[in-house]
Amino acid sequence: MKDLSPDIMRKRLLIEGLYEGEVHEAEIKDYFNGITSELKLRMYGEPIIFSPGGDGKEENQGYDAFVPLIDSGISLYVWSVKKFTSIIIYTCKDFDDVKAIAFTKQFFDIEKTESMCF
Repeated sequence: MKDLSPDIMRKRLLIEGLYEGEVHEAEIKDYFNGITSELKLRMYGEPIIFSPGGDGKEENQGYDAFVPLIDSGISLYVWSVKKFTSIIIYTCKDFDDVKAIAFTKQFFDIEKTESMCF
């Protein structure tokens, strides 16, 4: 992918995995608080969490969530039936992606993740 604006610092980390247990709004808020603390990122607003509430396909039920950061944001998607999560950390400053992956694996009890940092 060609960098169209090399003068703007951007770091994106995509983390995906199959989790154990249950994930609801409370866990999503706890994750956002934990990951931002772990990576020393600052939230400037409350997390926004949506759930389709039965609209759409059963296999796609879960959560879509976002928290704004001083340095961009974190998006989190949960498929409750499949116990799958996909998370994108997007910042305009550097952060420790190894730490982010380790925290996410531990928090959601994910044995194996796939990730890409770019």
